[in-house]
Amino acid sequence: MEMQKIGSWAFIIGVVIAIILGVLGAGVFGGVAQWIPLLFVVLGIIIGLLNIKDKEMTHFLVAVIALLAVGSVQWSLVPVVGSWLGPIFAGIATLMAPAAVIVAIKAVWDIAKN
Repeated sequence: MEMQKIGSWAFIIGVVIAIILGVLGAGVFGGVAQWIPLLFVVLGIIIGLLNIKDKEMTHFLVAVIALLAVGSVQWSLVPVVGSWLGPIFAGIATLMAPAAVIVAIKAVWDIAKN
């Protein structure tokens, strides 16, 4: 399997887990729920290393900033769906933050070496 597909699968798996976690709660994962944040970090690092190319760095970092902002909103104040949206966006933010760190380091490296 080529590296780009591994990164794509890491993204898909992370988002699906974040959605399941948000809709059904951590209880659905049983005893492994405590490891999900670590899984998000590992998947995020894979995404940052394998998915984002040089020309996509700026767009990616801006998108992650938006996702991190959305993840910090108090979704619990939104009736009906707020109790789902908060954990979903928090999970996606936890997934994408490590990817952003990797991409930001790559961007700084590219700037510094020139």
